[in-house]
Amino acid sequence: MASLQASPPLKALVVFRNRIHKELIRSIHVYQLEGGAEEVVEREYLFLENLEYEEMKFLGKVFTLQKFDVSAHFAGMANGVWDCIYVFNMDLDKQPNLEMIPEDLSITRNPKLASIPSLSNDLEMIFKLGHKIECGDPSKVLPEEGEEIHSDVGHLTQRAQHVPVLDLNSLPCSGSDNEENNQNAAGVVEKKQKRAATKDIARLALEDLAKYFDLPIIEASKNLKVGLTVLKKKCREFGIPRWPHRKIKSLDSLIQDLQQSTPIFRSHLLANGF
Repeated sequence: MASLQASPPLKALVVFRNRIHKELIRSIHVYQLEGGAEEVVEREYLFLENLEYEEMKFLGKVFTLQKFDVSAHFAGMANGVWDCIYVFNMDLDKQPNLEMIPEDLSITRNPKLASIPSLSNDLEMIFKLGHKIECGDPSKVLPEEGEEIHSDVGHLTQRAQHVPVLDLNSLPCSGSDNEENNQNAAGVVEKKQKRAATKDIARLALEDLAKYFDLPIIEASKNLKVGLTVLKKKCREFGIPRWPHRKIKSLDSLIQDLQQSTPIFRSHLLANGF
């Protein structure tokens, strides 16, 4: 297994596969430099089935010609002839789910990755971070609000402080925000429901979430039979920074307005001899 580079630390990784030539892989690596600066590196690889993997001589930028926005990408999205197959974003994925890593990019299931250390080193870092969390490393796992923490010193028990989490379904100055906040507050005093099984949560795919993009996030979580916190975590795993219900609703309203205004505009043109 390739040795893990200590510097610079990886902040984000986005991997694409060419839809026409599936052996071509493009990756965007974002590294955190000293002083808060970032370095964005675009690389291309050749994943040959019967030969060692190879890093290609860089022929030019494809995705980083302009500023690359990691948060705008998620597994399953298409960009021209390239399909996004994996996204890791340290800002969102403090607890990377190793089950979301494709087999071709798994350092434990694909030993051929060792031949391209510029990619395997970063994948190894992600694997180690996810493995620490799965093994219960207390320095990496943030407890849920209200969950008890048992101290090793004196076996003292304390309550975890509330950690604000960005509401993926929130937009400023929206009349329905108060309604959703009231629903969230009411849910706190209700009797806790039985949590969904871990294996069922892990099986949730992007396609499962997409079926309910037209619903508010609370309704979507009920239909998916998972808690709101779990659904938000799955969104972060797929690189979805904000639940798209309101944006879809806004676009639908815009389309309806355009459809209604088009006949009026056409009549105006005809009346003026155009």
